Amino acid sequence: MNILLVCNAGMSTSLVVQKMEKEAAKRGLEVKIKAEPVEKFEDIIAEYDVALLGPQIRYKLKPFKKIGAENNVPVEVIETAAYGMADGKKVLDHALSLIK
Repeated sequence: MNILLVCNAGMSTSLVVQKMEKEAAKRGLEVKIKAEPVEKFEDIIAEYDVALLGPQIRYKLKPFKKIGAENNVPVEVIETAAYGMADGKKVLDHALSLIK
C-alpha cells in the first residue's frame, strides 16, 4: 500500500515518514510512504491509497478531499500532537484506518 504525506515543502514530514517506516517494518507491513510538497498533490494523488496532510496545511483539506474523492483516495489531516511528536505509530494507524 502507498501512503502520501503532504506538507509545504516535503521536508518537515520526512522525520514522520522515517518513524512510520520503522513502525511498518516492525509490524511486517509492506508500505511505501512518501512525503511530497503541496504543489505535487494533484499530479500524484492517484498513485496512493491514502493521503495525510501536515497540520500546517489543513486549510487545503477541503479542495484536496475533493480531488482525493475523484481518485478514490481518502484525504485527512495528521493530528497536530502526533505530527509534532513525530509519532510514527499513531500516524501509521491513522493512515491504515482510512484505507478500505
